[in-house]
Parts: sequence; C-alpha cells; structure tokens
Amino acid sequence: MPMMPDTLPRILLVEDDPTSRTFLAAALRATPADVDAADSLAGALALASAQDYAAWMIDARLPDGSGEELLSRLRLRHPATPALAHTAAHEATILDGLVQAGFAEALTKPMPAATVQGALRRVLGIAPPIPAASIASSIDEGLVLWDDEAALLALNGHRSHVDTLRDLFVNELPNTVYAISTAAERGDLDSVRSDLHKLRASCGFVGAQRLAATVHALQDEPSSATRLQAFEQVARETLTQLPAATDHSPVV
Repeated sequence: MPMMPDTLPRILLVEDDPTSRTFLAAALRATPADVDAADSLAGALALASAQDYAAWMIDARLPDGSGEELLSRLRLRHPATPALAHTAAHEATILDGLVQAGFAEALTKPMPAATVQGALRRVLGIAPPIPAASIASSIDEGLVLWDDEAALLALNGHRSHVDTLRDLFVNELPNTVYAISTAAERGDLDSVRSDLHKLRASCGFVGAQRLAATVHALQDEPSSATRLQAFEQVARETLTQLPAATDHSPVV
C-alpha cells in the first residue's frame, strides 16, 4: 500500500534547457518534493557526490553526455535509486531503449505537471493526494501563436507560473533562433537538431503552438531552406504578438 512520507523526498533533476528545467522543478516540488537541479552530466555527478537522493529525473540528452551514461555512473554508487527519464523524442524505440537502460519510466516532453508528479509518486511508492482532480492528458494541437489553455493545463492552472515561464522563454528565444539559423547556414545539422529538440519541449510548456509546429516540420527536414524560413517567420510573429501579461521588446 503506497504511503505518504514523513519528510519530503529530495529529487535530483537534470535538464539543460532553462524553460524545461523551471517547469519540471516546479512540477516536482508540487508533488511535493525537495529538488536540486543540474544542467549537465558533470553538474549532476557533483551534486550526487555530496547528497543522497530519493530519485533522479534525467534528460536523455545533455550537453556533455547522455542520460544513459549519467545513469550508469550514478548507479555505481547508488544501485537501487529509482530513475525517471524525460525526452522530447516520441519514437517508441527511443523510449523503450531508455527503460531497457534502467529508467523506471521514460516521459515525453511536453507533458502536464500531473504526469511528472504521477511518475514520481509511482517510483517512490507515494499515494496520490485524495481527492485528486481529473486533468486532461491531451493538448490542443491548434496552430495558434499562444495557446493559454495548453499552457495552463501543463501548469495545473497557475497563471503566474505560465507568465514566469513565458518571460524566460521569450528572453531565450532570440538566441535560440540565432543559433539554429547560423548552424543551418554552416550545414551543422547535428546542432540544428539538438537545439530544435530542446525548443520543441519548451514550446509545449508555454503554449507556443504555432512555433512548435514549425519546429516539428524543421526537425523532419533540417536541411530545408523553406522550412527554416517558415520557422524564423513564426518565431518573429511569436515575439511580436506576445500574450498580454508578457511585456518584451522582440529581438530576432
């Protein structure tokens, strides 16, 4: 029988994208849990060497290694700690591979906070809150610039959290677009794919639905000049038609 813990479990979150990291940390803390966050394999190992954790939540792709590599190294000292993987990939072969590598579950970004919390409760054997509200698991795929309903769904209806994440997102977006565009001009498709992979998850968390669609299209054909131009155009529209609660000067 799942039990509620006497003290909050401490979770190690490993995610290099700042928007995704902010969302996931907030979702984990609301489980409830204490959270330490790292943005790299090296940073995670440093935290794990100084602190024991009840569970790890690890991005499948990190700037200095893979989630599988990090899990393997963490397991050398803590063989029984449960681990969750998160990834923007949707392919069954990738998700199954993460589970085969030792992760208890592989979650696909973007996901609602309730999905993160449910997975953590399962690996820790913690009972869900009673009563618990039913939260829809699907996100509207409509091609609006800013989908408030999807963003609020992902953050359990907390408008202030949506505004905070959107502020972070629009501040990071110009640099991200520049990095993708210049990498495409160099023919560095690996860098293009890597940045698109992270951006797609971030779009989902903040409800940037039309941009998410162009990111997905460019992921399918990263060498397409037409799809790159469409992505850049929608990014400009996303930054010039900001939600009312967000006040920024676009730079693209």
